[in-house]
Amino acid sequence: MTDLVLTEQQDQVLVVRINRLDRKNALTHDMYTALGDALTTAEQDKTVRCVLFTGSSDCFTAGNDLSDFAKGLPGAFEHTPVGRFLLMLATATKPVVAAVNGPAVGIGTTMLLHCDFVFAGSNARFQMPFVNLGLCPEGGSSLLLPSWVGRARAAELLMLGGAFSAEDADRLGLINRICDPEQTEPTALDTCHRLAAQAPAAVRATKQLLNRPVQDTLIDTLKTEGALFSERLKSPEAAEAFKAFMEKRQPDFSGFD
Repeated sequence: MTDLVLTEQQDQVLVVRINRLDRKNALTHDMYTALGDALTTAEQDKTVRCVLFTGSSDCFTAGNDLSDFAKGLPGAFEHTPVGRFLLMLATATKPVVAAVNGPAVGIGTTMLLHCDFVFAGSNARFQMPFVNLGLCPEGGSSLLLPSWVGRARAAELLMLGGAFSAEDADRLGLINRICDPEQTEPTALDTCHRLAAQAPAAVRATKQLLNRPVQDTLIDTLKTEGALFSERLKSPEAAEAFKAFMEKRQPDFSGFD
């Protein structure tokens, strides 16, 4: 496992920490493999009753490492490291909690839609800038966001791709609580321990029932989004967006149909 993703079991909680602070925790294919491996461990290890995803007090994740993803995805989406991770997260049987401080960009926001509890620091900034990068939504967000916040607000968040605050996320019902940044992870970890102390089969059954109404549609949406996302990575629009990002300028989409 890469040292850019650290795992530590604290009692019955598996803490999974994104640890690439020099690049704002931007995620590479290898890091997605490590995140998926952590979920596999959690599913198979009976001593693990809860998973906590976290970063640092300053940053959750800046999303995909664009230099990595500009090369495209290695194969069919569901068999890629990112596709495997998202599908495992969407079908996890044990409770998943997230502690979010600072930037939570792209998948840093969409992965939270699959977490059972999300605690955000007052410094958290969420963003899904897929269209800004010539891409499309991923992580099941095109299905889950409209059902949670309404289609109009989902269109605003996904089509304009602007950043929004912890207060906005709380108002939209996307997080459980806003914390002081230093207390985000301890608060989330306390909830993990409380979940681990509950009757484990009852917790899993409750999670299954909560997810059941959209589970089949969600898996289909994840795969459909993933296939289109893979195509969009090869598009001229994405090439212009990635080039503009590297050149620290705004992309120019005026010449595209």
